[in-house]
Amino acid sequence: MDKLTDQTMESVEKRITPSVPTPDWSTNMNQEIEISNSNNGNNINIHQTPSQIGSNKSVPATPAIPSSQSYVAGEVALTPTHSSFTPQAVNPHSAMTAITPMVSGTNQARNSIKVQNCVSTVHLGCELKLLDIYCRTRFSEYNPARFHGVVMKMIDPRATALVFRSGKVLCTGLRNEHDSYIAARKFARIIHKLGYPAKFLDFKIQNFIATADLRFPIRLEALQQAHGQFASYEPELFPGLVYRMVRPRVVLLIFVNGKIVFTGGKTRGEINEALDIIYPILRSYRIS
Repeated sequence: MDKLTDQTMESVEKRITPSVPTPDWSTNMNQEIEISNSNNGNNINIHQTPSQIGSNKSVPATPAIPSSQSYVAGEVALTPTHSSFTPQAVNPHSAMTAITPMVSGTNQARNSIKVQNCVSTVHLGCELKLLDIYCRTRFSEYNPARFHGVVMKMIDPRATALVFRSGKVLCTGLRNEHDSYIAARKFARIIHKLGYPAKFLDFKIQNFIATADLRFPIRLEALQQAHGQFASYEPELFPGLVYRMVRPRVVLLIFVNGKIVFTGGKTRGEINEALDIIYPILRSYRIS
């Protein structure tokens, strides 16, 4: 009875348990297994030796996962796609907006500078008889009680010369260095034609007088209090503030309406330099 029961149980177990085929390692040892990672996924390729072609069955390759396919659970990607790993060249300046530079206030103020007068001096190298020059020239004035020099005037270029007994000539009324030089040469030639051994020595620009308009009002009282070392302001005597710069050595007359008069500059560059220095200072005292 016990034997019959054991045989019955064995037959039942054989029916229930599936038969698993034992792999033939002797035939598969010569197989070359190559695992390649391609852009389309993970592919397993099994290559057989020439002796086994036709004798063994080919092993099916694992199906590749398409690059565009991703397995998503809810909103979380379980398997990232190939496109998410592709590096893209990003221009760091692509998010920047091109801005056209605007003309600064200093440049606008520079453009408003106008040279009103250019004063130059020259030495003729000889002593002069002022009364003789006055009597023999046109457009000249001489009044020793009021002024101890001869005032000579010229039409082209429109200029005025102050002629002194020592032979020094001061030329004024021009707007630039070139015109001042031409006028001084003409005055020296006139005196030379009168019989004096006049030469043209030591020509120098002594003073530039220029104006500028900042186009905004200025608090002169506050400016004088903050810059009392350089500025003086007495509205009862003169309506403008006198600002004396040390470097460059230029004197500025600053008015409440934003207009400036520059005096004492030797060149146009000193006028521009003085404006570059004083503009941010005056900007901070602008009346809003």
